[in-house]
Amino acid sequence: MRIGKEKVPRIRLAPVLLAFSLAAGNVLLAPSAYALSELHKIPGQAPSDAPPAQGSAEGQNQTQGTTPGVPMAEPLVNSQNNQGVDKTPGAQDASKPVEVIYDINKAPEPVRKMRQQIVEAAASGDLERLRPLMGTGKDQTQVTVGEATDDPIGTLKDLSGDPDGDEILAIMLDIVSTGFVHVGQGTSDDMYVWPYFAEKDLKSLTPPERVELLRIVTAGDLSDMQEFGGYNFYRLGITPDGKWKFFTAGD
Repeated sequence: MRIGKEKVPRIRLAPVLLAFSLAAGNVLLAPSAYALSELHKIPGQAPSDAPPAQGSAEGQNQTQGTTPGVPMAEPLVNSQNNQGVDKTPGAQDASKPVEVIYDINKAPEPVRKMRQQIVEAAASGDLERLRPLMGTGKDQTQVTVGEATDDPIGTLKDLSGDPDGDEILAIMLDIVSTGFVHVGQGTSDDMYVWPYFAEKDLKSLTPPERVELLRIVTAGDLSDMQEFGGYNFYRLGITPDGKWKFFTAGD
């Protein structure tokens, strides 16, 4: 759902870094109602001026009981100054090569099942359909930085740029439409993470990889990410046993 520059001005992510470093508890950056690359009101705080990158939708063929034509659908940080900032659990050194996986059949069956359930719920346009997938208590899906929110669905709706949460659902579909990586093997942070850009050195992207990333963010945002040292838009993680661990933005 990238928006042409003739309709909506592209706004850089750089100012978001300062805003996100001051966020605490149940606070998370979000897109605005004007475009995917703008910020919406953070729950419990005044609106922010700073924008994150925008999302884009993609159709992709799915396997085994998937819906034909459905898009396979932590905090922003300067990687050179990331003390005290949460990172993707099990994250690898982004400067090292990572194996990008496009074949979902290479993931364990519980991971494939959860991903497909997320895709179908997001494509339905009904945010509430995600609730049964998000768990409760210590197993609840993380959608904010720091302490867990009492109502992850309400938080996602607040993060969306529209009142129904459609925008955040579209972003979710965009994210899981890309290749993915397996991180933290053999540790408690064992995780399958979308998109694979979260574990890539963005300065080493091939031309096809840059095109793929630009289906999620703007060219200006990509330039900022390369300067900051890493991908800092939304990412989604699923554990090998099929628990939806997080859907957050950041490095």
